[in-house]
Amino acid sequence: MAESRYSEYAGADPYFELVRAALGGLVDGEHFFDILADDLIYEVRYDLGWPRVVRGRAELMKQFKGYVAGIRLLSAGNLIVTKGEDGRSVVIEYEIRGTILATGAHYENRFCSIIGLEHRKITHWRDYMDSHAAWNALMGNAR
Repeated sequence: MAESRYSEYAGADPYFELVRAALGGLVDGEHFFDILADDLIYEVRYDLGWPRVVRGRAELMKQFKGYVAGIRLLSAGNLIVTKGEDGRSVVIEYEIRGTILATGAHYENRFCSIIGLEHRKITHWRDYMDSHAAWNALMGNAR
């Protein structure tokens, strides 16, 4: 079962579940990590602790271990899904809420992710977020 295989990543489950639901029948696999191509390219358009480009499913899983060591997501929602006419691209917009584990600070953020699909797997991910909201949460600044 997917949940037990990925239990060490449970702190990001709301995000994983949102992405899996957003892509529905366009991809194969139960869990977020199951729907990633082995040679995935995952780009982030911000500098807040992640590499700007992560190459490969295994490396992204390593990055998420660090993420869940620092943040526990409580919810993900307000999803907007826009599917490209080519059937190979999807744009998702969403919000997450959680807690910064080191400080107990509340964390809220908005994202826009552009997803490329091939052979029913995610092959490319480009992520944009509200960097100011993330910075405030990490620095303990009230919003």
